Amino acid sequence: MRILILLAALFVLPASAEEWGLPQLMQSLAQVQTSQGKFVERKHLAVLDVPLTSSGTLSFRAPDHLEKHTLEPKDETLVLDQGVLTIENKARNIKRTLVVQQYPAVWAFVESIRSTLAGDLPMLQRFYKVELKGGAAKWRMKLLPLEDRTRAMVKEIVISGHGDRVTAIEMLEANGDHSTMTVIGETQ
Repeated sequence: MRILILLAALFVLPASAEEWGLPQLMQSLAQVQTSQGKFVERKHLAVLDVPLTSSGTLSFRAPDHLEKHTLEPKDETLVLDQGVLTIENKARNIKRTLVVQQYPAVWAFVESIRSTLAGDLPMLQRFYKVELKGGAAKWRMKLLPLEDRTRAMVKEIVISGHGDRVTAIEMLEANGDHSTMTVIGETQ
């Protein structure tokens, strides 16, 4: 009887261990229609001794509306809506709008976040080799740019989370500079 139980366990355990992976993560993320939270971002630049720190709010509405509103140290808003990125800084009277598809490296970076939040694996794989580690409770997805133009700017992007929530976005630039954005108190 013990042999039968052991044999059954050998056949069941590998199957259950493989039930969660990239397709399941993306499907879980795709179920989230709206989310919002606060962020703290630290940018480490080679020319500075201390990181630049900013904070504000993030919001996402599936499938393609993403808003980053920086409150500190200066009020600035970035809005992605249907492939159009608008950057606004009221204090400096600046408002700039661009269609991201006309700027391939910008488009790739924007899609690293938008595609992840939307659970859009085909679009994510259009721009990146995707590597996933961990499980549903705590995961880490590494994005390695496929195109030379993007690699000239970004070496890798690492997006971490738990369940259907993104909790951190790390970017390592090709020049060695890097930034980490931590998402705090995210809600649906």
